[in-house]
Amino acid sequence: MLKLALGPLLYYWPRAHTMEFYERMAETPLDIVYLGETVCSRRHELRPSDWLALAAMLQERGKEVVLSTLTLIESSADLAAQRRLTANGRFTVEANDMGAVRMLSGQARFVAGPHLNIYNPPTLQLMREQGAGRWVMPLEMGRAGLRHMQAARPEGMQTEVFAYGRMPLAFSARCFTARNRNLPKDDCRFSCLEHPDGLLMRTREQQQFLVLNGIQSQSALVCNLIAELPQMQELGVDVVRLSPQSGHMPAIAAAFDAARQGSQNPRAMAPLQPADACNGYWYGRPGLEYRSGEAA
Repeated sequence: MLKLALGPLLYYWPRAHTMEFYERMAETPLDIVYLGETVCSRRHELRPSDWLALAAMLQERGKEVVLSTLTLIESSADLAAQRRLTANGRFTVEANDMGAVRMLSGQARFVAGPHLNIYNPPTLQLMREQGAGRWVMPLEMGRAGLRHMQAARPEGMQTEVFAYGRMPLAFSARCFTARNRNLPKDDCRFSCLEHPDGLLMRTREQQQFLVLNGIQSQSALVCNLIAELPQMQELGVDVVRLSPQSGHMPAIAAAFDAARQGSQNPRAMAPLQPADACNGYWYGRPGLEYRSGEAA
């Protein structure tokens, strides 16, 4: 059966909110939980000791725990923190940049994150040789590309697919959330705390365009591949990833749990989403499109 994973928290929430969120996640049917800061090193509501305490709690509740690294390393302090994380010696690590891969190579089995640009079998083989035990498909890769990758997947390598949430599309050295308030990045006043699901941007025609999340740009629409779970099972996918949002996560996890067992109506997801659904990338179309399985 497909395993359900909760991806790393992409937003910046108050410490109490974050701790309570993971307490609730411990009671859900999730199999794997990713922890840690992947977006911005200035986010310090939770310290490394807090993430490790959450990891221990979730592990005691029967969850597989993975610690995720930053995607964009910008300073020597970031690099030192990454070294400590990759050398933790207890929990599996998700490498989100090639520096983390280098630190983990030959040292520990790791997860190759979605931003490592693994688009072809030779790159996947390289990750396996470096010690990766699981890879996360790039968000814009579709079903056809995944089929090609699965046919050449190295022995011992698991596959994970981002199946729910606003898609993290790009990272920048600039902080867009601070810029929206005319603040410099080094004096952002932790503006992200005011936007628990990111800051929605609209076009002049008032169409939803992007969501700003600090240095990260996300899709305004919500990627939802719950109806595509049977296709993933046929392709041999091992894990599907749900990205955290501020509301309804236990219900979303329950919906995906029912779907992997063949008893969920995908239309029931609509009230749980902060925006309309999209699945275009899966079908080789623009990402903001939504296609039903029958029309695909």
